[in-house]
Amino acid sequence: MGDKLRAKTNKKHFTFLTRRAPYGSGNAQLCLDMVLACSIYDQDVSYVFLEDGVFQLLNDQQADSISNKTLGKALETLELYGVEKVYVSAKSMTQRGLTPDDLILPVEQISTEVLSQLINQSNCVFNL
Repeated sequence: MGDKLRAKTNKKHFTFLTRRAPYGSGNAQLCLDMVLACSIYDQDVSYVFLEDGVFQLLNDQQADSISNKTLGKALETLELYGVEKVYVSAKSMTQRGLTPDDLILPVEQISTEVLSQLINQSNCVFNL
């Protein structure tokens, strides 16, 4: 029975691509919720911010004025959930004139080529 249990607990690699701005739709929050759910079940999770999704990482978000919870504060808890593979598209950062100092947490900037490799190595990719 021990072997059957171990076989069922093999980790899968999930990659989450978040492309939307933090407010205006529920996609950003949905992606975060999915990332946290996978991490709770001890899966290997990569969280990638690209295109307008990089705006989710901005410092000093103040969603109170639009009656929303500030997404940036929730992102600060990723490490507590064991989510250590957090990436941002270097191209998206450059296109939007952002620097690492603009971001709420340290993330690794990756190239389009590295992103492609990450996706190819994943068991499952969610694109929001």
